[in-house]
Amino acid sequence: MRQNPIPLFTLGRQWPEVENEVRQALERVFATQQFILGPEVAAFEREIAAFLQVDFAVGVSSGTDALLAALMALGVGPGDEVITTPFTFFATAGTVARLGAKPVFVDISPVDFNLDATQLPKAITPRTKAIVPVHLYGQAADMDAIREAAAGIPVVEDCAQAIGTTYKGRPVGGLGTVGCFSFFPTKNLGAFGDGGLVTTNDPKLAELLVDLRVHGMRPRYVHHTVGGNFRLDAIQAAVLRAKLPHLARWNQARRENAQRYLKLFTDAGLTEIVKLPEELPDRGHTYHQYVVRVPQRDELRAFLADRGVGTEVYYPIPLHRQKCFANLGYGQGAFPEAEKAAAEVLALPIFPELTGQEQEQVVATMAEFFATRL
Repeated sequence: MRQNPIPLFTLGRQWPEVENEVRQALERVFATQQFILGPEVAAFEREIAAFLQVDFAVGVSSGTDALLAALMALGVGPGDEVITTPFTFFATAGTVARLGAKPVFVDISPVDFNLDATQLPKAITPRTKAIVPVHLYGQAADMDAIREAAAGIPVVEDCAQAIGTTYKGRPVGGLGTVGCFSFFPTKNLGAFGDGGLVTTNDPKLAELLVDLRVHGMRPRYVHHTVGGNFRLDAIQAAVLRAKLPHLARWNQARRENAQRYLKLFTDAGLTEIVKLPEELPDRGHTYHQYVVRVPQRDELRAFLADRGVGTEVYYPIPLHRQKCFANLGYGQGAFPEAEKAAAEVLALPIFPELTGQEQEQVVATMAEFFATRL
């Protein structure tokens, strides 16, 4: 008999909690009739900068455009190299290629899926213009080791999955040269469409980023550099302002759900079969995704789907194996940890409103699968 469906993620359960505040925020924008940038965006930038403990926050049109604008501000272009991880969402390396630069990949740590800082030194060359670590799934990369290896090379933090994540007590986004965030609706802090943010403690970079998001313009119709249309909509800023006060509690609920999974998998005797995410000391994991490693991943995923349990694979093809990056010359086996992760990872439901009963159902269904196959 089919069980009650459990989505990987749903915004439907969050909506009743924030509906009144969001509607009031939207009415505020409608009353001003200022829909692009303006006072609502400026207010959001101040509030999110305080939350992230950074000096400057520049609202942009998406997480992808945040990365693109950050790299443009650092002068990345043809002939340059940018080091990053092959195990992440496409935009991390795609923005490098869009600027005519070369993505250079470094394998991941099998423990936290983040860029392995011990391998950075051998990847750095005189052409290295920036290093882009990703705080994947909501757990911070080893920023001390990365900054030490960078030795002055700009570090661009990809924080798309990690708003509220901390490293040694400090929020990510202010630990490198710039930080880049996404407010895609499924993020821990999600807008009603695309939205993004670039953070920095460098006033000159902040000023340049403000110009770049409006085609490099300052003052009006005077262009000193070529930028893009990276503006954040006032409606999205208003939605994010309404949701921001809830973020810390939502992140805490995700952490509590992760702890419940640990107990449930342990009680079910599955921890030798299902490798659970390991939260490293001083990393402040916010569990944008709860990603396990399992044998027979694709078969298990089909089994769960047949019983109404939503899952996803982040990510099934490492970036160095994507057809559009074939010209980089990386073959199969170039980054074994990333390739192994791509074959084993499975994201389970972890959203804040997930119930304990639903988590019990997820684990029981997985136990049922492995009971007949191992």
